[in-house]
Amino acid sequence: MDTFALVVTIGVALFFTYTNGFHDSANAIATSVSTRALTPRAALAMAAVMNLAGAFMGSGVAKTVSEGVIQTPEGSKGMGILFAALVGAIVWNLITWYFGLPSSSSHALFGGMVGAALAGGTTVYWDGVVDKIVIPMFVSPVVGLLAGYLVMTVILWIFRRANPHKAKRGFRIAQTVSAAGMALGHGLQDAQKTMGIVVMALVIADVEDYGDPIPVWVKIACAVMLSAGTYAGGWRIMRTLGRKIIELDPPQGFAAETTGASIMFGSAFLFHAPISTTHVITSAIMGVGATKRVNAVRWGVAKNIVLGWFITMPAAAAVAALSFGLVNLAVL
Repeated sequence: MDTFALVVTIGVALFFTYTNGFHDSANAIATSVSTRALTPRAALAMAAVMNLAGAFMGSGVAKTVSEGVIQTPEGSKGMGILFAALVGAIVWNLITWYFGLPSSSSHALFGGMVGAALAGGTTVYWDGVVDKIVIPMFVSPVVGLLAGYLVMTVILWIFRRANPHKAKRGFRIAQTVSAAGMALGHGLQDAQKTMGIVVMALVIADVEDYGDPIPVWVKIACAVMLSAGTYAGGWRIMRTLGRKIIELDPPQGFAAETTGASIMFGSAFLFHAPISTTHVITSAIMGVGATKRVNAVRWGVAKNIVLGWFITMPAAAAVAALSFGLVNLAVL
């Protein structure tokens, strides 16, 4: 039974990674596709490859997820808590994907973990939740907004005398690099979040000890599933990010992607903070767009997206708590 529960939980964790990939593929490439710097299929293929590479670039975020959010639960109840947390995150991912809302897969996962832990009577490390999740949730979009505005302002100043057509052509080429950086940062951040969950499952099943390094097969499995999900694409959300917030041109797309990638690398390597790629790129797009004129950004769409950010953790937590109740009745 224990082995079966472990296999099922890891399978569900990998499915979550897949949904994370197609839910968040838009983050890496929507701007490049909307400015026609890349065709959709070429952009998705590039993003899938860079996601795969990014997954092997560190383990700080995975450590935060596996050790810093909830106490590692024990036994079959512990596996039930992890299973319910993943179900909560997957259900919320699918709902927001269906409605084309670029919510955060990361915060869906953290909400699921907290909701399932509370329902299952496991300790939640509230200091870790506040320091590593809630504060970055508020800070990263503000940084993205301001940094996007500043980066775009600098680009406008540097290229103020350039031929507009030549400059746009150059930035269209540069966007292939900035989009690759964004996809690399997405792999670095989001593949590690699932690695942290799988490591917790292995510790609960006594296959690994607390604090052991992440097994190579876990890294490969999470990276491959994230890449596969990314290649499957998330067209609904891509339309929201690429067109509905603001019509981007290549310099703006480059500025937004460069800003987003820089923030993701900085937070992963300096703070080991699992931030939302969705929050960062969306706020960077808004900041970049505001340099044109403030009302160039469709703030009504932006408001709906921000509302989605605030309800993601509580909604995923509620679904996870309900899932744990059902699992508890059926199995435990």
